[in-house]
Amino acid sequence: MMNDENIVIRALEPEDLEYLYKWENNMDLWEVSDTLTPFSHFTLKKYIENSHRDIYEAKQLRLMITDEANHNPVGLIDLYDFDPYHLRAGLGIMIHDMENRKKGYASSAIKLMLDYCFETLGLNQVYSSVPSCNIASLQLFKSLGFSQTGYRKQWLKRGTEWEDVIYFQLLVSDWNQ
Repeated sequence: MMNDENIVIRALEPEDLEYLYKWENNMDLWEVSDTLTPFSHFTLKKYIENSHRDIYEAKQLRLMITDEANHNPVGLIDLYDFDPYHLRAGLGIMIHDMENRKKGYASSAIKLMLDYCFETLGLNQVYSSVPSCNIASLQLFKSLGFSQTGYRKQWLKRGTEWEDVIYFQLLVSDWNQ
């Protein structure tokens, strides 16, 4: 478990099933998670049961973000494409419900996860991709020291429209927290 004065980041628990079910089946989030079909309770229950697997085995890690005050779940933070040879991983974050945004939860969660990545896992870099319309996330990653390192045109299909994606990287040598 990782925490600061604002949030707690913890492993998934069986009681998180309904949150995962709600969030994973929110079609508005499918565009950034490369999901095209809904998840069943059964599938998500099995996912939680297997979430104890080591990041070196699973190559990913999903953790629940809760607020520090009353430990209510507010979102998820993920490491994906973990590469122990090249010492890098992708980072994704989702803060659910508008009332939980702009409270510093995402910034706190990313800082805690970066400390984990650089100090515990010994990674050299963390990267992320952000849809160009997600201004809040673009500003967040820049404010945390990530550098924009790439741009892919028309990368995400949004109904009948296309959206660009911006790529960010943070090297351990640039992490000064």
